[in-house]
Amino acid sequence: MPAPSSPPSQSEMTLPRLLGALSDPTRLGIVRVLSDGAERGWGQLCAPVAKSTLSHHLKVLREAGVTRTRQDGTRCFVTLRRDSLDARFPGLLPALLSAAIAEDVGAHVTESDDEE
Repeated sequence: MPAPSSPPSQSEMTLPRLLGALSDPTRLGIVRVLSDGAERGWGQLCAPVAKSTLSHHLKVLREAGVTRTRQDGTRCFVTLRRDSLDARFPGLLPALLSAAIAEDVGAHVTESDDEE
């Protein structure tokens, strides 16, 4: 498994790319799961999509600067870059998460206690 690329720096994050990444219900669901600040292994994220599609969604989030991925051997872990997002776009993430919860967007993405 190739090492994941680094997310853009805070100053390189752009609003169009961020909004594009968060426009997909599955990606918004991933952000909802990660919004508690805990790091999750990729195998803990459960979405009704193929593993390759989930991997693509995680890559889009990482490349937009929404998440950070850490590789440990053959396992990958993902966290939300909440501090960077809040500093670059104050108030945007809480507003998006509140709206997603209110409209039940992304609720199909859950987490499992098991790691693959």
